[in-house]
Amino acid sequence: MSLDTIRLSQPAKDQLIKLKRVTGIKTWNVLCRWALATSLADESTPLVRDIVADSNLEMSWRTFAGDQRDLYLALLRQRCVAEGEQPSDEVIARLLSIHLHRGIGYLSGRTDMKSIEDLVATVIR
Repeated sequence: MSLDTIRLSQPAKDQLIKLKRVTGIKTWNVLCRWALATSLADESTPLVRDIVADSNLEMSWRTFAGDQRDLYLALLRQRCVAEGEQPSDEVIARLLSIHLHRGIGYLSGRTDMKSIEDLVATVIR
């Protein structure tokens, strides 16, 4: 697993399609950033450990993180340490995938989300 290319599962892609429709956000990477922030805000350890990246949806780390690459990397490193893991490239890539998928699941599972305003309200609570 590499941090250079982020690949998503088919269920995560389907959930993102729903989120794009509901929020009006047109790009995968922006929705994925919201999803990562949502998952990282939850202090619990994600239950899912293995993600099958079987969809055709992938993006580069540069596309995902944009100008805030250093910030996202620092957040992931900090989370590795908080979970008792060494922040190696492999562990960070695995952690990114796990938290990204959990965050996508959290956001798409919200029955009260009907707009971008609802997305913002969900994340800032």
